[in-house]
Amino acid sequence: MQSDPPAQSNATAGSPEYERLRAENRRYVETFDRSALTAAPLSGMAILACMDARLDVEEALGLRTGDAHIIRNAGGLATDDAIRSIVVSQELLGTDEVIVIGHTQCGLEGRTDADIRRRLVERTGREIPLAFGTFADVETSVRAQVDRLRSHPWIRPVPIHGLIFDVETGQLTDVA
Repeated sequence: MQSDPPAQSNATAGSPEYERLRAENRRYVETFDRSALTAAPLSGMAILACMDARLDVEEALGLRTGDAHIIRNAGGLATDDAIRSIVVSQELLGTDEVIVIGHTQCGLEGRTDADIRRRLVERTGREIPLAFGTFADVETSVRAQVDRLRSHPWIRPVPIHGLIFDVETGQLTDVA
C-alpha cells in the first residue's frame, strides 16, 4: 500500500537564513532607539520602487529610517494597492512629493503576463486571474506609472518624479 505524498504547505520550519534574520532582530532590539519617530516621513516623500534586492532605495537616495515612505512591489508599478498606500501617505501622513523608481535588468522587463501565467498553471494546475504587470521597456514603464499617478483623482497634485536605477553603476536617471 502506497501512502499519499504529504500536502504542500506554505507554513514550513524556518530556514537557516530565516533563523539568522531572527537572531539579527534580537541584536537590533538591544540597541533600538527610534521610538520617538512618527509615522509621517521627515522628508515629506513617498517613494514607489521595484522590490528588486539590488535596489537599496535608502542607500541610493541617502535616506535614513523615518525619512520617507517606501512602497515596493514587483516592477515599481502604480497598482491599485500602491496608489492606496500613496493616498494614505498623503492624506493621513502629509507627504507632498512622490518618486517612482524602476531599474535596469528588471525581471518583468521583456516578459509577458501570459508566459508567467502559463508557467504557474503548468506548476499548479490552477488558472487565477492575476495581472503581473510585465513590460517591454523600463523607461516606458516608469513614465506610465508617473502618468497614472499624476492623473489619478485621489493623488494630490504634487511633484511626481520618475527615475531609473542602473543596477551596474548605481546611477539614478530622471525620465519623467
